[in-house]
Amino acid sequence: MTEIDAAILLADLALIIVVARAVGRLAKALGQPSVIGEIVAGVLLGPTLLHGAVADTLFPGEVRPYLTALANLGLVLFMFVVGLEFDFGRLRGSGRVAGATVVGSTLVPFGLGLLLAWFLIRDYAPADRTAFVLFIGVAVSVTAFPVLARILDDRGMNGTWLGAMALSTAAICDLAAWTALAGIQALAGVQGQEHWTVLLMVPYALVLITCVRPLLKRVLDRQGPEGLTSPGGFVLVVAGALASAAVTQLFGLHFVIGAFLFGLVMPRPRRADVREALLHRTRYTTGLLLPVYFIVAGLKVDLSRIGSSGLLQLGMIMLVAVTGKFAGTWVAARSQGIPSRGAAVLATLMNTRGLTELIALSIGLEAGLINERLYSLFVLMAVVTTAMTGPLLRWLMGGGTGTRAQLEPEVLVPSAQSGEARWKVR
Repeated sequence: MTEIDAAILLADLALIIVVARAVGRLAKALGQPSVIGEIVAGVLLGPTLLHGAVADTLFPGEVRPYLTALANLGLVLFMFVVGLEFDFGRLRGSGRVAGATVVGSTLVPFGLGLLLAWFLIRDYAPADRTAFVLFIGVAVSVTAFPVLARILDDRGMNGTWLGAMALSTAAICDLAAWTALAGIQALAGVQGQEHWTVLLMVPYALVLITCVRPLLKRVLDRQGPEGLTSPGGFVLVVAGALASAAVTQLFGLHFVIGAFLFGLVMPRPRRADVREALLHRTRYTTGLLLPVYFIVAGLKVDLSRIGSSGLLQLGMIMLVAVTGKFAGTWVAARSQGIPSRGAAVLATLMNTRGLTELIALSIGLEAGLINERLYSLFVLMAVVTTAMTGPLLRWLMGGGTGTRAQLEPEVLVPSAQSGEARWKVR
């Protein structure tokens, strides 16, 4: 790296951080998650605006590999946090309602996505048709657990029954999506690498669960009551996430799988304040690095050359994504006794995609499952479906934030068929 390149890189980082902060605050002022503003800013700074003149001036080719490296670091830490936030205890109390909702919100859009893939396949002629079809199915069935959690927090819905149900369902959907993506990437294979190496993920996951997790618990217990948030503990956590990401990358899977898996197996602190302190510290770092990822992702999005055929494809993608998620979740929720409005609120929340969709699309792009044109269309779908969530919630809930009277269960009613209690929502 030359001195000029170093200066440009540092100036770019300063620009990215400032722009991300500004557009994030603007998005929140408009009632949207800050991530929406950051994604849109990344797209506008890419080749979409003025046919790439802005992108080429601000982010010359010489510094882009360094920006990509920083973006990947932020992505590793973000996916570790996603895994760490996965609360297995919440799933035990979700019961039959969450199970049915997961099936509806995952399988229905996935099935429609398979049909969409056969519509798209003639225009894109992928090298691996099976992997392409499966990937499109997963891409339209993703729900963004982290963004959903922020939306619930912003609207005061975290303590409500529907909020807890949405988080439980989204968490399981996320877990299913990452597992499916790992399988699809293994099916597609990596150029120049033996396919059998991805099978090493099975013993690696077992080693993490049976050996690494207990070892981490003992080491962190020695750090004292602060555990994960002590200097030694935090260094160990970050190093472990990076090492796990490196391992899965060597196996032929995307590094985010390893970071997510390490977050899943991390021992959970008994004290809630320690866990929150760890999450806060890690989010602070990702808050600085993730905007770089949005820029790197935006450099691959070119909406200026979509054309009429692209608009038709975008319409089909939007129709399948929204209809599949909403209808699947709504029908499943109604089948478990949740009234129409509660089911509609839950379906709206599950239609949130955000950053999770971008990461999944990046995996598909890097694996050669989709090209940059289709990647651009799906990124636009992710932005629109996430932006829809806030206005739809305001409309369904009569404006303002959700109250407990609206979203808490009213009574427990035994089912005549199974004897199992069912919630009725006001």
